[in-house]
Amino acid sequence: MSTSAEKWYHSHIFDEGNPLAERNTRIAVALTAFMMVAEIIGGWAYNSMALLADGWHMGTHALALGLSVMAYGAARRYENDKRFAFGTWKIEVLGGYTSAIFLVGVAALMFYESAQRLISPTPIHYGEAIQIAVIGLVVNLICAWLLKDGHHHDHDHHHGHDHSHDHHHDLNLRSAYMHVIADAATSVLAIIALFCGMLWGAAWLDPIMGIVGAGLVAVWAYGLLRDSGRILLDAEMDAPVVDEIYDVIEASPIKATITDLHVWRVGKGKYSCILSLHTTEEVSPDFFKQQLSIHEELVHITVEVNQA
Repeated sequence: MSTSAEKWYHSHIFDEGNPLAERNTRIAVALTAFMMVAEIIGGWAYNSMALLADGWHMGTHALALGLSVMAYGAARRYENDKRFAFGTWKIEVLGGYTSAIFLVGVAALMFYESAQRLISPTPIHYGEAIQIAVIGLVVNLICAWLLKDGHHHDHDHHHGHDHSHDHHHDLNLRSAYMHVIADAATSVLAIIALFCGMLWGAAWLDPIMGIVGAGLVAVWAYGLLRDSGRILLDAEMDAPVVDEIYDVIEASPIKATITDLHVWRVGKGKYSCILSLHTTEEVSPDFFKQQLSIHEELVHITVEVNQA
């Protein structure tokens, strides 16, 4: 590449990754996969739908984290691949969307099995089931601590670079962290149901809690489908940065009118935009690029100026 060309060359790696989150996520995958197997086997062996539902829920958590790990690795492996016009960050988002599709099916299965047990109840071995559920809760809390550590590290790493800190969070890690919290809540429900059944004979609470657990999985799946789908489809024109672009152009010393604007996300809190302007004065597109550069979340800006 010639010296003159190098002056204008810029990288399309818009997301620097999150190594700590990737490492902690790998540990969380191993822990939850082990506990998932234990809870599912225990649920079937001791006829506890609440425990079985918690096992399936933990399985969805393991799947989501596993996809997150794969996404981290793929994004890093192909970060210099020229086929990805705006980087590889959306591989992580695609992983989240894929796991959400699986979650919908798992939620339906959990609901069906719980409804079956509610109609045709079977004896439950409460003591053994409670022990497994408590261990599952402990594993959830450990995973939450691991993922929270990576989440805070990501926040601290970007702190002070932009006024919209929430947009800098690792969406992949954030969704996994929130899923762990929901999973812990499901474990608590299972423990409550089993204790109530053991102490007061309220066996019907066990399948009811299984249905509640299915509802939690469904709600989380819907939220993940909505959020990841929005990013994959570039539905970002209501993002705060869009209003900021309009504000910059309106406040510019050279009067211009926005005739076309496209904004989409290319990383954690990072956006690309294509801007078409109409002005009566002779001005270079670089002038407006300089104006927009005050917003650091805009990492790839294309400006077209049409003079009347």
